[in-house]
This record gives sequence, C-alpha cells and structure tokens, in this order.
Amino acid sequence: MKYQCIAQDGKARAGLLETDHGVIETPVYMPVGTQGSVKATEQRELIEMGTEIILGNTYHLYLRPGIDIIEQAGGLHRFVSWTKPILTDSGGFQVFSLTDLREIEEHGVTFRSHLDGSLHVFTPESVIQIQQRFGSDIMMVFDECTPYPCDFDYAKKSNEMTVRWADRCKTMFEKSSPIYGHSQALFGIVQGSVYPEIREMSARALIQMEFDGYAIGGLAVGEPVEEMYKITEFTEQFLPVHKPRYLMGIGLPENILESIDRGIDMFDCVIPTRNGRNGMLFTRDGTMNMRNAQYKTDFTPIDGECDCYTCKTFTRSYLRHLFIAKEILALQLASIHNLTFFLWLAREARKAIIEKRFKEWETMMLARLQVSPSVEYQTSIS
Repeated sequence: MKYQCIAQDGKARAGLLETDHGVIETPVYMPVGTQGSVKATEQRELIEMGTEIILGNTYHLYLRPGIDIIEQAGGLHRFVSWTKPILTDSGGFQVFSLTDLREIEEHGVTFRSHLDGSLHVFTPESVIQIQQRFGSDIMMVFDECTPYPCDFDYAKKSNEMTVRWADRCKTMFEKSSPIYGHSQALFGIVQGSVYPEIREMSARALIQMEFDGYAIGGLAVGEPVEEMYKITEFTEQFLPVHKPRYLMGIGLPENILESIDRGIDMFDCVIPTRNGRNGMLFTRDGTMNMRNAQYKTDFTPIDGECDCYTCKTFTRSYLRHLFIAKEILALQLASIHNLTFFLWLAREARKAIIEKRFKEWETMMLARLQVSPSVEYQTSIS
C-alpha cells in the first residue's frame, strides 16, 4: 500500500491511497458493510454511486458466517462479490461494547457471542490471523476502545495495554504472508480517551512501530463534539505526513468537514444507512424527516442538486408514502440517497482542496447544512 499527498490547503489534504484492489482518492467516506453487506444497498448500487472502499467487521464476520466459509469462498472479496478495496475493523469496539459478556486480560479478551452465548477468545495475534484469512486490503490492530467518561488512570492503563497489543499485532503481521496473492496493510490505532497527554504517548509509541497508516479511535463515544474536534486536532500533529489518517466512526456531514479541515483522510460511519432506514435524509440544505406530513403532496426530488437514482427517479411524496406504508423499498431508496450524499461530500472536499479553496467551500457548506463552524483549537507539540 502506498499513500501520496497530492495537494494541501491548510491542514486539509487530498491524496491517493494505492492498494492492489484499486486506488482510493482521499478524503474518502467508506460505507460500512459490517456483516459483508452495506445495509439496504446492493454492491451494484455502491459501484454506481462511486464507492471506492467498503468496511467489514472482524467480530461479526468471525461469528457469522465464520472464517472457514469466507476462506473456502476465496476470501472476503469473492465472498461478498466486491472487487475494490476492503478495510476490516479488528472488532475491538464490538467486543468491548459487550460489557457484561467479556473479560479483558493482558493475553486478550474472552467474550460470549451476542448471537448464542458461545465462548470465544480474541488476542492480538488471533485477530491478525482472522483478518489475513479474510484477505482485507487494510487491517486494524486489536485495541481497547475506552468508554466515555473514564478517569485518567483507566485511560492510561488501557492505552498502555493497547500499545502492547499493537506491538504484538505488528509482530504477527510481519511473521505471516498474504493468503490470496494481494498485499495487505496494517493500521495502528491511537487511543487515550479525551486526555491529550495519553494521546501523545499513544501516537509516539505507535509511530515507532512503523504502521502503514494511523487511525484515531475512541472518539464519537459520547464526548461533546468540541472535545472530539479538540482531540482530533491535537493528535493529528503527531501523525506522519506520509501516511494516511483515519478517524474511526465519525459521523455526521459536519463532523467529516471539520475533521478534513484538521488533516484527516478517511472516515466511516453507519449514520447514512441507519438514519436513512429511520426516515432521515441528508441534503445540501440540512436533514429531512420523510415521515413529516409536509411532504405528503411534495412532488419534488429529495435534493434537486443530487444525481442519485432516488433523486432522479422519485419524489418526496412517494418516498414519504413508502415509509408510512412500511415498504422495504423506502429503506433502499433512502440509503442510496444518503450514501451518495456522503460520497459526494468527500469528493467535493477533495476538489476544493486541490483548487485551494477548501476553507471557503467548507464555510459555505456548513452554512447550507445549517451548522455553525467549530471554534478553532490551537495545538502545540509538547
């Protein structure tokens, strides 16, 4: 995997991320296919809307359909019929969110499946082996995602273990060879909750290990949004300029724009499909609740500037009818539109960066989205 920054405007970066399954233009939004499927959306539709990379989740795919079936199919790409890049999360967030069903030790995590209560163990080594058998282009280290709030001592001890686990992940990664003939990359994950001192220690330790890219994890877990921006901007200054930067699990359109402004390249979130399935649609002029009565006789497109299949073909009135009637088609059409919007947003940000007008464009977009820009947070290297 190779990363090249081709343009920069302030901290905002436009880059090229090369993998054996294709080149990813950054900034990029990555649709989430937790169980090998982006919910309510076909692979054909993802291609039509310009998707360059999708995500899978190690925890969920490990439990169902299982490693053996995916390996027998020839890897995750063949199993889900996707020829472009795939990133797999390590499953750490899912495992640690089980709370009452898992036990954390230095060796790893023992947990019970949320599906049938069966007992399993994830270690840094096994999580790397699982992802190698999946054959994803980008793998993530096994980490502990600390809850919010948590005290300083807990965050510090947790991060120290995460760093040790990252080292074990890297050792296992370097011992092994790709199974399916294409190369795989491994990203480290910076943790530390909302404590800058711990974030700095985490970043510096991981950089010494020379990962292929770096993620910022443990945010968007309940902390105030300004705290999220503050920690993102603080952490970014320590990350190598020649490696991609991934902010995990972020989120709303304004979060993506604010984070691009702070030097982040890659984003994922379930919001476009989850909110879409619940009737919330994102447009250039803010969100719409498609169950509202005001759309009953509104025969205009969802977003007149959008070129997705939903907007080119159907009206607000029809989509509202589908939601009220509880038709499955409503979920699909809403997901198509929301994903298209998020992908468009990242592409437009990239274009603005290349043309050296990102800040002006971002301010305009935040105004249209009816969101106020965040207060700039001044960082300095300790």
